[in-house]
Parts: sequence; C-alpha cells; structure tokens
Amino acid sequence: MEPLAIKKYPDKILRKKCVELEEITDKERELLGKMFFTMRHFGGIGLAAPQIGISKKLIVAKVDEHTVKLANPEIIKIKGTDNMVEGCLSIPGVGVDVERAYKVVVKGLSENGEIVEIKAKGLLARVLQHEIDHLSGKLIIDYLPFWEKLKFRVKSRR
Repeated sequence: MEPLAIKKYPDKILRKKCVELEEITDKERELLGKMFFTMRHFGGIGLAAPQIGISKKLIVAKVDEHTVKLANPEIIKIKGTDNMVEGCLSIPGVGVDVERAYKVVVKGLSENGEIVEIKAKGLLARVLQHEIDHLSGKLIIDYLPFWEKLKFRVKSRR
C-alpha cells in the first residue's frame, strides 16, 4: 500500500469545516485503513481526513496500545488541563505549546458503524482533541499568541 499525500499548511482544505457521515460504508472503512497506514508511515500518532484532502469527519490515532478509528467524533466531556508542545504532519518542523483538557470522553461511530464512547487521558486525550480540531479547520498555529501568528503567516507565504 502506498501512503496518501499529506496536505501542508497553507492548503485551504485544512481550514474547511468537514461534513458528517450518515453511515460508515466499505469506502469509509477502506479510507480509515489508508489513513492509519499513512499516519504510521509518516511517524504520526494521529491524522484527520482534511490532512489527506478529504473534507469528512474521520480521524485515526495510535497511542501506545490504543488504536482509534472514528467517524463524526465529538468531545462530550472534558476534565482538567495540561500543557504540551504539539507538532502536526501538516505543519512540519513547527511545535506549539497548547493547553488542552487532560481527560476527555469522545463519542463517535466506530469503523463498524456502532456508536462508541472513548474515555481518554494524557497523550491520547490530547491527540483526539488535536485531530477533532482539524475537522473544524483549526490548527495548532491558532493557539499561538497574535504576534507569533502574524510572524508565522508572513514566513509561510514566502
């Protein structure tokens, strides 16, 4: 299997709001598999569909023994906060200190089309929040202070 191409900032698809899926078909299951392979190939621990040019609410993640493949993920509960520097396959070489919830409960559709709830904490919770951000067009650079964002935008357009 060949990895899919990763869209890089400032590609416009990274800023689009994704559409919900009404059901999980074989096509979506295959796409989740390709996304997972692509994520692992490029050394990532999470990937969202917009990062491969598809504006659908699909994410994959792999942290330790936890493998996640979800459609229509939404955060339904958060607890605590934690700061950590995050990277992103779509913005190579950039690390941003991001404050996120330490614990989350995420609801979505499994690749079998079943409604599931995932309770996560620590790094897995962070990765899920990061990937869910992608589905609404939010990137780690959006967490930068205003002047840092401005410098980043100018630099990325050169």
